[in-house]
Amino acid sequence: MIGLDAPPEALTCSRAGCTERATHRIDWRNPRIHAADRRKTWLACDEHVGYLRDFLAARDFPLEVGPIADDPTADAT
Repeated sequence: MIGLDAPPEALTCSRAGCTERATHRIDWRNPRIHAADRRKTWLACDEHVGYLRDFLAARDFPLEVGPIADDPTADAT
């Protein structure tokens, strides 16, 4: 498994079958099974960011979309 600290060329889109380099991160949670502080992250290329965002939004999952470089858990230094 590759983490978000992997080199950018190793980060690929989470859409099934896509092998494009990811440029966006989608942080989300399922409120029925995840505590408020628990988040999952999907990566998305430019082509699939809308598809993945809409998939999660249709299920009323709280989510945030941003560039991969933006890590909401990283220390601001």
